[in-house]
Amino acid sequence: MLATVQNISFITFTLTGFHDLGEWRPILTIPYLVMFLLSSSANLTIIYLIISQRALHSPMCILICLMAVVDFSLPIFCVPNMLLSFLFDWKGISLVSCLMQMFFIHFVGTFHSTILLWMALDRFFAICRPLYYHKYMGITNLLKFIIFPVIRNVFLITTMVSWAGKLTFCATNEIDHCFCEHMALVQLACGDISINNALGLLAIFLTITADFILISISYIVILSSVLKSGKSCLKAFNTCITHIIVMTVSLAFALIAFMSYRIRNNISPSIRVFLSTMYLLFPSCFNPIIYGVRTKEIREQFLKIMKHVKVFPK
Repeated sequence: MLATVQNISFITFTLTGFHDLGEWRPILTIPYLVMFLLSSSANLTIIYLIISQRALHSPMCILICLMAVVDFSLPIFCVPNMLLSFLFDWKGISLVSCLMQMFFIHFVGTFHSTILLWMALDRFFAICRPLYYHKYMGITNLLKFIIFPVIRNVFLITTMVSWAGKLTFCATNEIDHCFCEHMALVQLACGDISINNALGLLAIFLTITADFILISISYIVILSSVLKSGKSCLKAFNTCITHIIVMTVSLAFALIAFMSYRIRNNISPSIRVFLSTMYLLFPSCFNPIIYGVRTKEIREQFLKIMKHVKVFPK
């Protein structure tokens, strides 16, 4: 009888993130809804501006548009489901839906750091190799740089999610999270999860962490070039500072959330869930504001459109 029970694997799960808040849990709808609406409206504005205005069809602006697409898409995979859970206590999710959500969240999340890597490459050629900028950062050559990171991300995330789908879940079907994060699901498995643990670490270190290292090397080279050339490139380097801040904050949220499942600590489940959601929402909310305000071309085109529709006086 015991062997029969152990062979039963759950195919539906319950997402119980922030359960310790009890009756206060519905209040979380307000901040998460505000962040979701801010993210959606700001990123859609950036996407519209860059697509509709030919003056913004430069390599850097195209990369900013790609980031806006990522930042718009990422919250859609989890926030609506979270809001329904907070308001109506709809917590159920099937294993197939859970794995699909896991794939899209992790894939789009890793793609975010890859775009920051492409931006670092753009700044490297603009500051350190300006004569070769149009040669290497043209659309055709840019696509060549895109292919390998995309293949890498798809392969690693697909492998990680596929191995998670092979597990047997017989202990409990309660996922202590608001969405299907990899280790939140894997730790519910009955058998050995050492391979899944290794695949999760491999995916994070070969994508986000590897991109962070390459970006850091690029900015060290850029900083060295700026110091040698004087103040003429300080304006361009100021853009790099923005990239570094966004990248560092995002990476900190991601690593703390991922490593909290693997290292003994006193982090409460709610704090761990909060850090995971901030990894998804923080960049999505602030990237369009940062790049929209700090990128002169985008700011000028936005003001031009606002004056045209008479939102701002001429």
